[in-house]
Amino acid sequence: MMNDYRRTKTTVSLINYHFVFCPRYRRKIFLIPNVEERFKHMVEYICEELEIKILAIETDKDHVHIFLNCLPKLSPADIMQKIKGITSRVLRDEFKQLSKMPSLWTRSYFVSTARNVSSETIKKYVENQKTRY
Repeated sequence: MMNDYRRTKTTVSLINYHFVFCPRYRRKIFLIPNVEERFKHMVEYICEELEIKILAIETDKDHVHIFLNCLPKLSPADIMQKIKGITSRVLRDEFKQLSKMPSLWTRSYFVSTARNVSSETIKKYVENQKTRY
């Protein structure tokens, strides 16, 4: 399940990325009603279009954790460009509180592969973001 290799005609891969990114000025955008649900729905749609499997996704007040499995045709920069670009545009169009922001997300992000930590450990960490306090 978590460590299943993905196959195409020419590749066999197991590429899991853990992304963390936040809104500009660490604004607490996910406290706005329905922003979290709309954001997650859009990420699911984007990932489906790009053939990316979402292993875990969670938001806190002012940041996002996403754990993804993707094919080797996409770089982490390509993935972030699509997710941040589309979600920024749509959320700023749909939510009045966000419409005044020139862009929703910072240009920076954190990305890591699973390395020595198991994919299951990262998945649990992402899913438990809201229950840490």
